Amino acid sequence: MAVTDTDEPTRRDFLYIATGSFTAIGGAFLVWPLIDQMNPDASALALASIEVDLSSIEVGQSMTVKWRGKPVFIRRRSAEEIEAARAVPLSDLIDPEARNDNLPEGSPANDQNRAPAGKEEWLIMVGICTHLGCVPKGQGMSDKKGDFGGWFCPCHGSHYDTAGRIRKGPAPQNLEVPVLTFLSDTKIKIG
Repeated sequence: MAVTDTDEPTRRDFLYIATGSFTAIGGAFLVWPLIDQMNPDASALALASIEVDLSSIEVGQSMTVKWRGKPVFIRRRSAEEIEAARAVPLSDLIDPEARNDNLPEGSPANDQNRAPAGKEEWLIMVGICTHLGCVPKGQGMSDKKGDFGGWFCPCHGSHYDTAGRIRKGPAPQNLEVPVLTFLSDTKIKIG
């Protein structure tokens, strides 16, 4: 007996469609918790961006804030520190890229691309050594600042300059500059 398009659906056709539908819906309910657990938790979402008041930081001083579970170094650089960073030829740098999330990828690592435009005295960067994830020293007044006046990672001997660029040691990249905006002359938003 030949089946044509005018034949009525049978009870078996209905059962196939119903079984397939219930299986698909049940599979979605089963997989959803696995997919949902990959989303960031509420505490991570709350720290997606932070606002920091800079008014208490004097020239030559630093502070460290926590953003997304990472230390962020904020330094108000002196004119000497800025001058020292600008005097470094790009050919002397281990990593020629700025690693500034506010600029296009591949921007050169000159001092102007490491500090916010028009606010060159401020250097804001994630304080995690790019070698093995240690936290470099150099934020405190008594901390050893390395051979180039910036930061020093004592774990494996990485030295960063006054613009947070790797100058000596095993670290392959400059310290990352996060996305940031100045809300006023004394307040920034990171993230």
